[in-house]
Amino acid sequence: MNSLLKQISKKAVELADFEFTQEQTENIWLGTKPVSETEIKLTEKRLGIEFPTDYKQFLSITNGFSAPNDIEPTFEPINKIDFLKNIDSFIIEAYSIDGIENIGNQLEQSIIVGGINQEQYFLLIPPNSTNEKWKYWKFANWYPGEEEHKDLESYFKEVLNFMNKQIETE
Repeated sequence: MNSLLKQISKKAVELADFEFTQEQTENIWLGTKPVSETEIKLTEKRLGIEFPTDYKQFLSITNGFSAPNDIEPTFEPINKIDFLKNIDSFIIEAYSIDGIENIGNQLEQSIIVGGINQEQYFLLIPPNSTNEKWKYWKFANWYPGEEEHKDLESYFKEVLNFMNKQIETE
């Protein structure tokens, strides 16, 4: 995953579609310092869950990751991670109406790891009695419904592929 994040950082700086800090541009890195195992365990305890392995791996590489463009969310530092219901209860309410209440139920359980105060979120949805695996959603009102990913790596690969296509068309 480290290599993938470095490639995304390089492409983002190369495309220059977004404003990055001087440090990000000079280092060609959209991440920050890694999170300690203790910080991960404390956050898991605070939330009452155990993060999926790939998300813990991500945190061991970087404590947050800036959005590479205006359609992807910024991955938040570990101290900002929380249940979506504690950050944006309105969106859960909006998606809890008849016909789409399943989305509302999943949003109710979700943990927001990216996109706080942005137009799109990246959510981790813990396993439950009907779903044995973690779900990975990019979710935005401007996008029709959730965009589900198999795991974090598949999400970041998709981001990189999109950026590569942008470079090809320029």
